[in-house]
Amino acid sequence: MTQKYVAKIVPLNADGIGTSAHGEATFTQDADQLTIHIEMFDTPANTQHWEHFHGFPEGQDAQIATMAQDANHDGFVDLPETEVVSGTTMVPFDSAPQAMNIPNDTYPVSDAQGHFAYDITVPLADLQAKFKEAFGTDDLELDKRVIYIHGVPQSLTLPDTVAGEVGTYDAHVTLPIATGKIEKAN
Repeated sequence: MTQKYVAKIVPLNADGIGTSAHGEATFTQDADQLTIHIEMFDTPANTQHWEHFHGFPEGQDAQIATMAQDANHDGFVDLPETEVVSGTTMVPFDSAPQAMNIPNDTYPVSDAQGHFAYDITVPLADLQAKFKEAFGTDDLELDKRVIYIHGVPQSLTLPDTVAGEVGTYDAHVTLPIATGKIEKAN
């Protein structure tokens, strides 16, 4: 049986980054594969954009962050501030989602107009096995997850209060620029 999920991706931190990133993601799950399509517009140009689904390993329904999550009132919702409503980073949309290797340089790069499209088909059994290893279940529960698009140019001045370092990557790489709730399609 094929099940389709969609997420309308809306801007986050638009005032601080000077662009309103938006787009759509579709996830088509069938017996043995998950096909992912993400298309984004008006992202910071010529920039690599990390993208993932986030959620709660315990199964609560994740929600998208809004400026209400700006706990330190610095004008930005950074990665740690999203966790209260969105949970943790779970699956990357990079060159090999099934490896679940979050920090790397194989994410999409936007063009000069801030556009990119990401398309990949992932072996579902491999992704589910890695997901179970990390989170204790092989049920991706896509309709309880949210998608985040991250990344601003290094040239953008961010307040010192903006957090979100992951390994050797700083908050410029992890700053959320757009988000969307994943929902089952009719």
